[in-house]
Parts: sequence; structure tokens; C-alpha cells
Amino acid sequence: MSRIELANVTKRFPTVTALENVSFSFEHGEFFVLLGPTGAGKTTTLRIVAGLEKQDSGTISMDGQNIDQRTPAERDVAFVFQQYSLYPTMTVYDNLAFPLRSPLRKTPEREIKIKVESAAEKLRISHLLQRKTAQLSGGEMQRVAIGRAIVREPRLFLMDEPLSNLDAKLREALRVELKHLQKTQGSTTLFVTHDQIEALTMADRIAVLNAGEVVQQGTPDDIYDRPATTFVAQLVGTPKINLLAASRQDRRVQVPGSGLSAPAPRLELPETFLMGIRPEDIRPDLQGAFGATVTLTEPLGVETIIHLKVGEQPLLSLVPGMVSHRVGDQIRFAIVEEKLHFFGPDHKRIAEERI
Repeated sequence: MSRIELANVTKRFPTVTALENVSFSFEHGEFFVLLGPTGAGKTTTLRIVAGLEKQDSGTISMDGQNIDQRTPAERDVAFVFQQYSLYPTMTVYDNLAFPLRSPLRKTPEREIKIKVESAAEKLRISHLLQRKTAQLSGGEMQRVAIGRAIVREPRLFLMDEPLSNLDAKLREALRVELKHLQKTQGSTTLFVTHDQIEALTMADRIAVLNAGEVVQQGTPDDIYDRPATTFVAQLVGTPKINLLAASRQDRRVQVPGSGLSAPAPRLELPETFLMGIRPEDIRPDLQGAFGATVTLTEPLGVETIIHLKVGEQPLLSLVPGMVSHRVGDQIRFAIVEEKLHFFGPDHKRIAEERI
């Protein structure tokens, strides 16, 4: 069993604080994702867990035991990098076997053969075992890199944006395979990405990092449906959430310059605040309460993004399938009022205690 816990981890470099009191934990068999933009501190966190970097303060523990003084080899983790880091003159078989042939492991060749062939079969690269890695495609090389981690059977897998260098279709296919492999193996995984689709589709739980701080932790549903800040709300979801300056008047929420309004929620709302509406919660409806002008449509096949203008306020709507709307059309729409989000002037979600 491998329970990993980071407690108040801080890491400073000469010109920047990479991590500030970062704390989170995840359990054996869990697929835990660190999500954030470039420079958020994701890779630094991964390197500290691996023992490749030393934190300035805070602790890392595995199964309740402090591992801060353990070397990377003693921590028994496998690191899959963004770059494939393979030996180009070796065959795929020898690349997969390499970690098992280290002096520390001294694995018998018969056992190596069993483990390599098993990993190759799981990753569907058995037909490539005698090929040099320099002859492989990007997707094949990344499978080999993942396989080299699998054969070690480590206590923890660390993956640093392993899919980011692949094209969109291959990335999608390998994302599904990697999630399936993790679940069937029951492996504990800490996965780093800046891609919100990867995070939402693969994670059991997510920690969102921004400027070296954890701003929210939770399941994909928590992160998407109950974002703790406007940063998180804008980070997840495609297209981005509509964030509108609003105020409370009598028993309604009003968006100035647009005619948009909604029943005021039973929350302690400040005088002015931000209201968030996911694009899929703005729905064209002949009987809708609001009118808008279509300024652009983006047909994506399975769905369409409609750019609207309501008074002076631009909005994005996401609807299923293809639509017949054209630029300049006047349409009616409705808002799913129970799915509105409210954020204070500090950009934090307004607490949902009822008043």
C-alpha cells in the first residue's frame, strides 16, 4: 500500500518561489492529477516527490514514513518524462529491460523476459521489441517510456506531461489506454498536466496549482461544478466560462448593460460581484427570456460554439450538434439558473451557506 502525503512543502529558487506551503495526499491505487498553467510549480512538485530536488521546508511521507532523506532509488518511484528519454541505439526490448538489469536489482534474465513481454503486451508494442527506438513514432516511443516504468513495478508512478508532445488523436487514444492500464494494474500515480481535458477525464482527484499554491482539491466534478475561485472556473471547461460583473437589485441579480437577470440566490452577496455561466448553460430557446445577436458560430461537428451579444455584453453558448444560426441572426435563449456561479470581489467562490 502506498499513501503519499506532502505537508507544507516550500521550494524557493534564487529568483522565484516555486512552491509555497503545498499540502495534499493521495491513496494507494489512486490516479491523482496536478493541474495548472506553465510555471505553476507542477514539475517542481514531481521532482521533489522523486527526490531529484530538495524542498526548503515541509515533509514528504510514504505510508506514514518520512522519505525526505531517501535517495531517488530508495524511494522506489518510476518517472515518465515529457521527453521520452530512451536509448536510441538499443532495441525496444533492451530499453524495457534496462532498469531491471541495474546492479541494485540484479533481476535474472528469465524474469526480465517475462516482465518485458508482459508490459509490451499491455501497451501493444510486442511487435516492436526487436526494433531500435530511433525508428519509432512519437506515440510508440512514449509507450516504450511508460513500459520501462511499468516493468519496475514501483510503489509510485510519476508522470510529467507524458502526452503533451503527441498529436491530438494519438493523445486521446493513449489517454484512454493509460487510464485503463492504471485501473487494471491498480498502480498509484501522480500525473502532471496543463491540459484540463486530461485532468477531468483521467483523474480520481485533482489538485489545482497556481503560482506555487494549491488553490483547490477535489474530484473532477468538484473542480468543474464548484470551482473555488475564478481562476479555477476559467481553467477548466471548453469554451471558457462566461464571467459577468453583476449586482443585486431587490430580489434579482442584474448584469449592467445587457438586460440579463436571474433570481437572486439565497447567499450573502456583496454589493457587486461576478456571476459565472458555463456556455452549456446558455441554451437557445424560442420561449427564452432573453434576446441576443449572433456574432459568430464555430461548428465542431458534435457541438457548436455560438458567440452572442446581449446589449453590450458578449456571451458564449455551447449547444449540441450543428446549428442553422448565422451571423446577425436574432435569437432567444434561456439560462439554467440553478447552475449559476457567484464569486466575490476577491475572486473566491461565495460560500453556499443559505441566508
